[in-house]
Amino acid sequence: MSTADLTRRERIPVRVLDDHDSIAAEVAGRIACLIRERAAEGRSAVLGLATGSTPVGVYRELIRMHRDEDLDFANVVTFNLDEYFPMRPGSLHSYHRYMREHLFDHVNIPPAHRHIPRGDLDETDVEAHCRDYERRIRDAGGIDLQLLGIGRSGHIGFNEPGSGRESRTRCLYLDTVTRGDAAADFFGEENVPARAITMGVATIMDAREVVLLATGEHKAEIVERAVEGAVHADVAATFLQQHPAATVYLDPPAAAQLTRIRTPWLVGDVEWTPQWENEAVIWLSRRTGKPILHLATDDYREHHLGSLVSRHGSAEPLNGQVFNALIAKIRGKSRLPRGRRMLVFSPHPDDDVISMGGLLRKLAENCNDVTVAYQTSGNIAVFDHEVRRYLDFMRRAAGVVDLGDREALEAVLRSVEGDLARKEPGDVDPEVVQHLKRIIRESEACAGIESLGLSADRARFLNLPFYQTGKVRKNPVTEADVAIVHELLEEVRPSMVFAAGDLSDPHGTHRMCLETVERALERYTGDPPWLWLYRGAWQEWSVNDATVLVPLSEHEMRGKVQAIFKHESQKDSAPFPGPDAREFWQRVVDRNRGTADFLASLGLPAYRAMEAYVTLREGRRVGAREIPTASLAEEPV
Repeated sequence: MSTADLTRRERIPVRVLDDHDSIAAEVAGRIACLIRERAAEGRSAVLGLATGSTPVGVYRELIRMHRDEDLDFANVVTFNLDEYFPMRPGSLHSYHRYMREHLFDHVNIPPAHRHIPRGDLDETDVEAHCRDYERRIRDAGGIDLQLLGIGRSGHIGFNEPGSGRESRTRCLYLDTVTRGDAAADFFGEENVPARAITMGVATIMDAREVVLLATGEHKAEIVERAVEGAVHADVAATFLQQHPAATVYLDPPAAAQLTRIRTPWLVGDVEWTPQWENEAVIWLSRRTGKPILHLATDDYREHHLGSLVSRHGSAEPLNGQVFNALIAKIRGKSRLPRGRRMLVFSPHPDDDVISMGGLLRKLAENCNDVTVAYQTSGNIAVFDHEVRRYLDFMRRAAGVVDLGDREALEAVLRSVEGDLARKEPGDVDPEVVQHLKRIIRESEACAGIESLGLSADRARFLNLPFYQTGKVRKNPVTEADVAIVHELLEEVRPSMVFAAGDLSDPHGTHRMCLETVERALERYTGDPPWLWLYRGAWQEWSVNDATVLVPLSEHEMRGKVQAIFKHESQKDSAPFPGPDAREFWQRVVDRNRGTADFLASLGLPAYRAMEAYVTLREGRRVGAREIPTASLAEEPV
């Protein structure tokens, strides 16, 4: 099938690359070429820059090229897309600060060439500032290349739903979805500014070249709408379909909903592999509302799957093949390992019970030797009021239990309370508060696994260095992080390893934790352990991608929820809920029951709930449509 056939539903050129690093290298390379071309012509290279987590890799690569390849930024002029309003330039959340930390402080762009909307203006000066911003762009000769991200509301810059094609730089109110997504950075949605100053759609469209970056499954739905949907002001990114030189760069998870990725048989011929056959039959079952074993040959032919059914002669053998493949994935306690040494990696101190609480209980009941390693402290996800509650507990407990010198204790408690009182929303916690929050989460983690039948001494707290910034944004993973994970692997010598296989973690911590496990496994000296990947709180493996499906009874589901309840600091209102505002236990119940109900709709046995896993023989990277399916027959149980 030709590329034109595959992409005929895509109204913008799309590049799907292997991972974040590949995207960063290609886009940074394009920017470097532009900078050098303009320098050779004796002209400035005018760049439109974006903020957020997605372009960080591009900026890191540009910094590397400046350092290692003498890429000169002296002729570069930059204009940032937006800034919150109101916002002090020195604030932790300011895009002025973001650009200094991620690019400007590391390359030689002249300070006079850097332009970012100001969020510290008097209300009466904003309109004139916006007009002046447009003038400065024109005086610079216009933007050569505009870098963009995309929000879940479809915004580019902060052009929220309803932004017109002719809009220019202005101050506007932020959509509730946008403010919710920003809540993590601001330690609560109530702290997110209600407004922002942003370039308009017309300003962006005037750029000679536009590059939009999107990564992670949480962007897949809006990417599909932007690339394949009709142009409409409700999704500002769709206007890019009208740009003569716009390109969208995606990683596989962000591309997962594109027609050529999700249902390629709708756009052309397919090279039918067992994985694609299963995917197509499951899709057809859902599309027709029929159980798999009820699908008829005509159903396949009427839904662009004639070539598939022809390979098998008729529907019946194909239906049976897929049905049996799904049944084979289901493993109750009797089909799970016994007497094995296992190591469970949990990015935060609750991901283990949220994602695999049911399996953990079954593994404990099967007399496996299970160690649970919490990779980060999770301390930034603890509200200040939780610390105050424990301080009050210590003060009251001192009247019952001898906690030493009462006056000295009171002085310490008042000191910590003073530190908390002086904090502004989003400020980094004092070191003692960071430790107290870490301890709160450690005690909750121990209570959680104890409720599932594991003793508290099975918990290990790794406190990986990359997380210890006190801020939402983390440092890159380094050798120190990998060494800690590798040392534990060598100590435990597990035959099975469990880790979070998230591709859409909105905060990046899960992805970084998986990186430490993969890199540590690459240097592991023993026989490669089986790697079981679970998902975090935001997604679940599809029944086709999953290689193991673990059914849960109603009793086991309640036990899993009770284990989640042990994490009281995350109960009721989690500081970082991600794109879903429901409590973690609510998501878990809906997600696990949803998997079981989905299987039942395909005609498989109706279980009460179900967890899904992908099993690999080695620590290989995982990407949409590239998940290696391990043969269960090879795995000892």
